[in-house]
Amino acid sequence: MGPMSVAPIEVEKHQPDEDVRAETPWVCIVWNDPINLMSYVTYVFQSYFGYPKRKAEKLMHDVHNKGRAVVSSGTREEMERDTTAMHGFGLWATLQHDK
Repeated sequence: MGPMSVAPIEVEKHQPDEDVRAETPWVCIVWNDPINLMSYVTYVFQSYFGYPKRKAEKLMHDVHNKGRAVVSSGTREEMERDTTAMHGFGLWATLQHDK
């Protein structure tokens, strides 16, 4: 009897469960309030984010009509910065993981 050949065995590599949420972007949400004028909110979106007037107005209308709008997305640190900036302009804003 000659040498015996052995078929290679596929070993399934077990990867630890990764937190896919870590790759999920964060978002900055601006909420409707009874204080700020729509023109001011549009101004803030244009001046801080550099959005064109049309986009800034669309986001402002979402805030006014839907009660909220996602105004930016990125890393947690970026969204903390944007949220703090919105507070500095007197807008109500929060951040959360995007769904």
